[in-house]
Amino acid sequence: MSRRLLFSALVLCAGWSRALAADDGTVLALMERAADWQLAHPKPEKGEGKPDGWINGAFYTGVMALARESASPRFHDAMMKMAEGNQWKPAARIYHADDAVVTQTYLDLYLQHRDPRMLAPTQERFDYILAHRPDTPLDFDKKKNPKSQERWSWCDALFMSPPAWLRLWKATGDQRYLDFAVSEWWFTSDYLYDKEAHLYFRDSSLFEKREKNGQKIFWGRGNGWVMAGLARMLELLPADHPSRPRFEQQFREMADKVVALQQPDGFWRSSLLDPETYPMHETSGTGFYCYAFAWGINHGLLGRAKFEAPVRRAWAALAGCVNADGKLTHVQPVGFTPVTFDPESNEPFGAGAFLLAGSEVRHLP
Repeated sequence: MSRRLLFSALVLCAGWSRALAADDGTVLALMERAADWQLAHPKPEKGEGKPDGWINGAFYTGVMALARESASPRFHDAMMKMAEGNQWKPAARIYHADDAVVTQTYLDLYLQHRDPRMLAPTQERFDYILAHRPDTPLDFDKKKNPKSQERWSWCDALFMSPPAWLRLWKATGDQRYLDFAVSEWWFTSDYLYDKEAHLYFRDSSLFEKREKNGQKIFWGRGNGWVMAGLARMLELLPADHPSRPRFEQQFREMADKVVALQQPDGFWRSSLLDPETYPMHETSGTGFYCYAFAWGINHGLLGRAKFEAPVRRAWAALAGCVNADGKLTHVQPVGFTPVTFDPESNEPFGAGAFLLAGSEVRHLP
């Protein structure tokens, strides 16, 4: 390890032990501060930054996780206010996975309150998809295959949409929603998952491209989206479901690969296999990995001996990127490949990953 990296790791760990001792109350307080800041600084309401868009929708998944942990009703109430403002409707694009992520929060709220109006617009949308099921291939070349994004043709989609389908199944008991999520997941996996590397390509446009060091391009946050999506699938997938062993196998395979790619300072880089070219700290991918690994430990899928120390290093690294006012920094902006970026960059989805991570870290045995 270089002296610089060693110093960085020591500073972060010292900060963790001094100011963020690994007790659940301290973790919760930091989560609440980060959520309060993000709720007070929403993404400008345009394009995908709208209240029903994926940038905020991914954040809401973390707020809902926090609402289950916090004694304060303000986080639950913020999600109720958001959902009421959206009239409980998915975002506009019928088939696009990004426009389904907000429904995960609607459905979580429905499962708490059982108010039919919370459920109806999502069920109407998903029923339409089942009745008019797309069959386009997953080639991401929009000129050759302009409807590619009507299916889960990019790895981020596996966080955005399948967990919503499982939540609708849980809410209604209708097996069709569960079957759709499982079959479409494996259709995407068979296309984008590199069975040798145990990592996902972001989409087919990266199949033949390589990093400066000659390695395949495996995007940090992209694989974070998948691992978090796997955790959110496995938390609801029935124990006796025929596909559960396959989901668990992929979760463990990816975890074993990804844990070996963590850098000494606790972060994962924007490029998993070329961290030297992209040396910046990156909190969104790191947040998702921290969440997935902690979830795996807490649910008996990952061994503490191998994964607990990486989780705690990751949480220490993330905690060091929360400013005194609660702003989470070092979030790679919207994109689909490894890039360099402003260290002060903040995005709501990064805060969502952070809150998901904290919701599991505070329950480590």
